[in-house]
Amino acid sequence: MSDDSVRCWLVDRRTPDENLVTLVYATPDGERQVTKQLSFQLLSRKPTTAAIDVEPDRLEATPAADDRERYATQARAMAEQHDPDDEV
Repeated sequence: MSDDSVRCWLVDRRTPDENLVTLVYATPDGERQVTKQLSFQLLSRKPTTAAIDVEPDRLEATPAADDRERYATQARAMAEQHDPDDEV
């Protein structure tokens, strides 16, 4: 983790279609997030970890208040239950 990167925790995983998985990682307060879309093929070769370190300029504000609260709750739970490099 670089000095200015931000630790984000996996808070949501969706499969919007049969070929893609959308992963949402959020800051512990749920205020900011980063979304990654990966193919199932790539996911089978690259594990999904409980947390990632993200450069601040890649983070976006979490738009919905309900999502911010849910993401904060989920991020805290992931941080309590997993090490950042745990595969989930």
